[in-house]
Amino acid sequence: MSLRNRKPGEPEPLVSDGDDVPVGKRPQQQWRSVYAAIYSARALVSLYKKVLSQKRIMLSYVAIDIQGSDSISDRMPSLPVDQKTLTEMVKEKNSGILNELGGVRKISGILQTDEKDGISANEADLARRVDLYGTNRFTKPPTKSFLSFIFEAFKDPTIIILLVCAILSLGFGIKQHGIENGWYDGGSIIFAVFLVVAVSAASNYKQNRQFEKLSKESSDIRVEVVRDGRRQFISVFEVVVGDIVYLKIGDQIPADGLFLDGHSLKVDESSMTGESDPVEIDGCNNPFILSGTKVIDGIGSMLVTSVGMNTAYGEMMSSINRNLDEETPLQARLNKLTSFIGKIGLAVAILVLAVLLTRYFTGNTKDDQGNKEYIKGKTKFDSIMNSVVEIISAAITIVVVAIPEGLPLAVTLTLAYSMKRMMADHAMVRKLSACETMGSATTICTDKTGTLTLNEMRVTEFWLGRELVKDGISSGIAPNVYELLQQAIALNTAGSVYKPNSTSVPEISGSPTEKAILSWAVLDMGMNLDDPKQNFELIQVVPFNSEKKRSGVLMRRKNESSTQTHWKGAAEMIVAMCSQFYNRTGTIKVMDDEERTEIGKIIQDMAAKSLRCIAFAQTNIPEDNEQVLEESRLTLLGMVGLKDPCRPGVRRAVESCRDAGVSIKMITGDNVFTAKAIAIECGILDPHEDMNEAVVEGVQFRNYSPEERTEKVNKIRVMARSSPFDKLLMVQCLKQNGHVVAVTGDGTNDAPALKEADIGLSMGIQGTEVAKESSDIVILDDNFTSVVTVLRWGRCVFNNIQKFIQFQLTVNVAALVINFVAAISSGKVPLTAVQLLWVNLIMDTLGALALATEQPTNDLMTKPPVGRSKPLISNIMWRNLIAQAVYQVAVLLTLQFCGKSIFGVDEKIKDTLIFNTFVLCQVFNEFNARQLEKKNIFKGLHKNRLFLGIIGVTVILQVVMVEFLKRFANTQRLNWGQWAACIVIAALSWPIGWLVKWIPV
Repeated sequence: MSLRNRKPGEPEPLVSDGDDVPVGKRPQQQWRSVYAAIYSARALVSLYKKVLSQKRIMLSYVAIDIQGSDSISDRMPSLPVDQKTLTEMVKEKNSGILNELGGVRKISGILQTDEKDGISANEADLARRVDLYGTNRFTKPPTKSFLSFIFEAFKDPTIIILLVCAILSLGFGIKQHGIENGWYDGGSIIFAVFLVVAVSAASNYKQNRQFEKLSKESSDIRVEVVRDGRRQFISVFEVVVGDIVYLKIGDQIPADGLFLDGHSLKVDESSMTGESDPVEIDGCNNPFILSGTKVIDGIGSMLVTSVGMNTAYGEMMSSINRNLDEETPLQARLNKLTSFIGKIGLAVAILVLAVLLTRYFTGNTKDDQGNKEYIKGKTKFDSIMNSVVEIISAAITIVVVAIPEGLPLAVTLTLAYSMKRMMADHAMVRKLSACETMGSATTICTDKTGTLTLNEMRVTEFWLGRELVKDGISSGIAPNVYELLQQAIALNTAGSVYKPNSTSVPEISGSPTEKAILSWAVLDMGMNLDDPKQNFELIQVVPFNSEKKRSGVLMRRKNESSTQTHWKGAAEMIVAMCSQFYNRTGTIKVMDDEERTEIGKIIQDMAAKSLRCIAFAQTNIPEDNEQVLEESRLTLLGMVGLKDPCRPGVRRAVESCRDAGVSIKMITGDNVFTAKAIAIECGILDPHEDMNEAVVEGVQFRNYSPEERTEKVNKIRVMARSSPFDKLLMVQCLKQNGHVVAVTGDGTNDAPALKEADIGLSMGIQGTEVAKESSDIVILDDNFTSVVTVLRWGRCVFNNIQKFIQFQLTVNVAALVINFVAAISSGKVPLTAVQLLWVNLIMDTLGALALATEQPTNDLMTKPPVGRSKPLISNIMWRNLIAQAVYQVAVLLTLQFCGKSIFGVDEKIKDTLIFNTFVLCQVFNEFNARQLEKKNIFKGLHKNRLFLGIIGVTVILQVVMVEFLKRFANTQRLNWGQWAACIVIAALSWPIGWLVKWIPV
């Protein structure tokens, strides 16, 4: 290759990406010299490497004319194919366009993608691709604004009626008393309504934003691409046109593209086409791969041709907004409770309205001066209407206070808060209902690998036949066995080894098992895994899956016609396929019954040491035989034992589950001996107990009769050698027995069990996208300890909501009874519309926020599960609620009828004392609500600063209401003695709460 100086204006040399793939014609522009220089420089680097490898030196230089430019498109050349053509080709699966463009190989050249090394990781090149073809993001409908939440809050019929009454009161008041004094009653109600609406809208807006943030995080998946020859994981949002993406079982396709290479690749396109049958992807008949579909079998790589809004999936997703208003089962139950209490409140309000109107029009009510408010024929119309509006406002306000709309709000706040905190504890909630359901879980079915263990495997033992090889390469393994092992590891794997140069540490990618074996082969055995790849070609590949528990390849040495088969997988399964084995000297020996028994014992011994045992087997296929993957009469090459240590803290987490009455069942694909060893190490099994009923194999469980399964499933704690179908069967049996079941899973085949379970928990690191889509919660660190943390949070959600129900219903009952009895007896309600709206604000929004943000405690894990059908209001709650409500009603009715004489005050100060005492009772009772059962209500109080802050804000605002907003709140200023009396009366709720908790229920 020669390089020369070229002046501007001279003809530009044709640049090619390879020998067979021309880049194509490009426009004649001045910046093309930059493009030529870049490719020339890349050619120089390539040539330089070749020269170094041949130990020769050649010097050259290149001079380039560069002209400044500002934009990316000026600095870099455009790609000579338009996005519309690429989009149409894949969307419509148009083979005609594909052929016109020269096929997949030509398109990869046009997109300047090297089929082996991918695109450049250079930021300028990536920016150019984004500039030309867009980013891999979807345009979603605009999010709801704060004003929209305010508008929704105003749609509440009771709020509308209250506003109408307030406006009428404002109008009649101004007409009767003038603008200076007549606006107070109506204006106060309007202001109070707006305040309640604004606080409620702000809470809903905040939790909506929180859910949207979680939605974005859940859609940010990781995909494997190759750039500059290096395989790496990147965010799905960083994928660009021209990228080569590697696909395996369970992956979600991140963009539209074309099939480059792979084996047995099958895709589920039901999300796009509605067809449930899997679609086979290959280079001949159907190379088109659609974004949003899922890989259900095989492995492969694809060339990205369209991203983001240029894909069919992007168009579909742009019109869909995630349902953030999902109603959870608990919210549905609370809505029924709210509706029931609301009906009672409405009945009371109508009765109060009838009584007050009757007393008014019969002349039984008096004004502040002691005169009758209504005298037939003498009272002015304005005064009549003003009084009627006040009565209606009071009745409607009773409805507003009686309806506990704060209950659904409390659930929302609790869920939003717990979801945020659970993210910090490595759990991402995908479905709101899972938060509360997890609190009811009675059984957790967990995987072993990566959940109970660290998923950091390494090879600790290597056996050749019946002989343990301890010294790696120096042990003198026969050359023929070494070569066959090298082929078996290099070609029968979905992992890869990237080593930029001879001195660098290799980067190994793949599943934990693949990484452990590749690392052992390269670092311990000194194998060069590139040699077999260059000397052999693959004819057929059977990728590993969780049902077969093995993978195989049929391959041929280049320029030869004979083939050979290699299998790798679970040792007992591979050994069962073998009739011979290699010993250390490279001699093939027949595997008779005695030898097979000895090898079986070796496998059991490794399993008893909690090692995963993987075997390699091989056979040669003569030319005249059918060229298929042979599955019998193989020769055993060797076996490796992989150690995957238990995670720190797992044993403690298992014990805490047992203390909480939650049963742990381990379901694993490993053999029964490995499963037992890990289960004992984790504390799931006791080594001294009878394991006949506690440990079963999947095939054994599968072959039980339905009656036997139902009878024995509760006793089973470990299921080994299980298939995904066995896991699904166990979940179904447990649910039939009345259990609330949580299941962990990471594979595509786990999807049915994850969906069937009450709570599906997928793994964030090793979990496939199919598993995550099927789950309710994603465990971000794949750790069983995080599963237990989710259990704690689930119980905390239910507990916090029960606290708020007790608190709010106490206020509802007290407010209803006080206003009803006072209206019937005296014709006036002591708590005005504005005052009741203020109480409503305290208990609905501020109270929900204070009690919904209590953090989980260790006490939650010492109680049995709440189960499916436990009532929302327990006997304990009824006990606490009735005691506090009776006390509040008794005290406030005493103040209503005897307050003037007790304190020697007038009517207005008496009403202010009632209002102030009522509010302070709720403040003190909020402390009681923190602990439903425990007598020490202050335990852990210092940890919840938000609770203390809300209590402080409530008290300050109450002081302001009484002392400074007397015209607004219809109150009178109180002296120090009166304040002290209110505080003492309210504080008595603490000793009453303490005494009541001694009553057994």
